[in-house]
Amino acid sequence: MVGKPEVLALIPARGGSKGIPRKNIRDFAGAPLIAYSIAAGLQSQYVTRVIVSTDDDEIAAVARQWGAETPFLRPAEFARDDTTDLPVFQQALAWLAEHENYHPDFVVQLRPTSPVRPAGLIDEAIELMLTNPQADCVRGVVPSGQNPFKMWQIEPNSHQLRPLLSLPKLKEPYNAPRQELPKTYWQTGHVDVIRTSTIHEKGSLTGDVILPVLIDPRYTVDIDTPADMARYARLMQDYKLKPVDPLKSRRQFPAQPKLLVMDFDGVFTDDTVITDQDGRESVICSRSDGFGLDMLRQHGKVHALILSREENPVVSARARKLKLEVYQGLQDKAQAIQQLIKERKLSPADVIYIGNDLNDLPVLPFVGYFACPQDAHTEVTRRADLVLNKPGGRGAIRELIEIILRSEHES
Repeated sequence: MVGKPEVLALIPARGGSKGIPRKNIRDFAGAPLIAYSIAAGLQSQYVTRVIVSTDDDEIAAVARQWGAETPFLRPAEFARDDTTDLPVFQQALAWLAEHENYHPDFVVQLRPTSPVRPAGLIDEAIELMLTNPQADCVRGVVPSGQNPFKMWQIEPNSHQLRPLLSLPKLKEPYNAPRQELPKTYWQTGHVDVIRTSTIHEKGSLTGDVILPVLIDPRYTVDIDTPADMARYARLMQDYKLKPVDPLKSRRQFPAQPKLLVMDFDGVFTDDTVITDQDGRESVICSRSDGFGLDMLRQHGKVHALILSREENPVVSARARKLKLEVYQGLQDKAQAIQQLIKERKLSPADVIYIGNDLNDLPVLPFVGYFACPQDAHTEVTRRADLVLNKPGGRGAIRELIEIILRSEHES
């Protein structure tokens, strides 16, 4: 192929989802589900256009907000429950050819239901296609969780079990050790790269020569039920993974942090204030967090301190109890962080910050990593590098410290 190929990323997203109504624009880890596939296409160095094929005006509007094109609405006849992928792609290519004289060399299918994609996966799949001119398609696969040679069918009349597959040289593969069976793979919806001629000339989205791009099974996500949305959204905060993120490029967890800076209200506490009849205030803190800070102190490599906007005796008392350095009454936390870094001769990359509310966000550009409790303000969870599983005042600090200690041990 002479010159740079034209690569179209096409994202099929019809509006009539039954399992999860309005699934494609439902929130997933802080952004609409479809935004993750759009971001994967936009971040590719090879993809030249990202188009969403939808029959729904609202989905089209959301797709445009996140950077995709929606030059047409898919006709209703190609948006039914029983519509297969092939006619959707044929309709899109035909429309683009007729109305724009646009003829891509390759089409990349990005399914919205597989939002957790490894960074670089799309380009890896396209490069595999470019270096194998005999290939009709490259398809993303993971090792199958269950070996199909140990699967069965039930005959409708006799109700007897019959093996699903057989092997010429192995009489009873379903009784054989797993190690003796062929390795098998499960196709995911992360990525398919299809030569356009395969669609036009062979009437197929795969053709005859299909090459695999292997995907780390930890990224395997296929969203079918509402429970899937919440369960798999946690993968976007897994510091061990590097998924494409439409909110931003979440930064990697520091390998050797030197300073942990903690907000107080909503981090050490659950943001509840108890006031008695004399106006005295008290808060509820977690002993688990205190034990975690003791673990960090014994570790000896990461210093911890409190940075609080409020000036409150409760903060001072808790800091004394935990033997923590504390700075209070700070209206400009970003300026305070920069001053601390300068005075202690640190780099921003050395600093981890944990906060929960809007007044913590100005700190984000000046530290190497920003974490927040699970119940932080929505805008904070959208922009944080890590959203913890524990809420403020109920183990969030302990959880973050365990990640710090585990990360350093693994490095």
